[in-house]
Amino acid sequence: MRLIILLSLLLSACATTPTVVQRPAAADAPFVINGRIAIIQPARRDSAGLRWTHDAASDEVLLMTPLGQVVARITSDMQGVTLEADGKTHVAQDAETLTQELLGWQLPLSGLRYWVAALPAPGGEFLSEQDVSGRLSVLYQQGWAIHYTRYADEGRDALPLRLSLQREGMEVRVLIDEWEAR
Repeated sequence: MRLIILLSLLLSACATTPTVVQRPAAADAPFVINGRIAIIQPARRDSAGLRWTHDAASDEVLLMTPLGQVVARITSDMQGVTLEADGKTHVAQDAETLTQELLGWQLPLSGLRYWVAALPAPGGEFLSEQDVSGRLSVLYQQGWAIHYTRYADEGRDALPLRLSLQREGMEVRVLIDEWEAR
């Protein structure tokens, strides 16, 4: 009987209820998100836990196993991008090149830091569509089609919880379980 109770407590602890903060006041405001990422390509599928810490000067993206073990750490700042995995450190000028070379898929970090907050990246052309609540439903920018499929609530300023980036036979799904204020 104790085993059943323990198992049910463990399973219920794994279920997450989204915790949401208000939309950042500035376009590039600091944030921390916890969630999952899935990369879908014609011959390959990858998924990982995600913890992303962002501020105006840097990003740290942790890709984790289902049990929370870090398998890759991507850091980005003014000097470039570093990816640490399997005890090795790799450096490049941008995350897109580095993740393509080492992981086999692109992480569009420079635009994604805005897109996760349902904002277009500044300085680039974009097209967008809104839903009936006035929230972003699709954003086209930098060759990506970003579809927003779930928000934290019905308000116009709600933060997204689910988005799908599609480009050239590749899809990147970001599932946000928690937004943290910084």
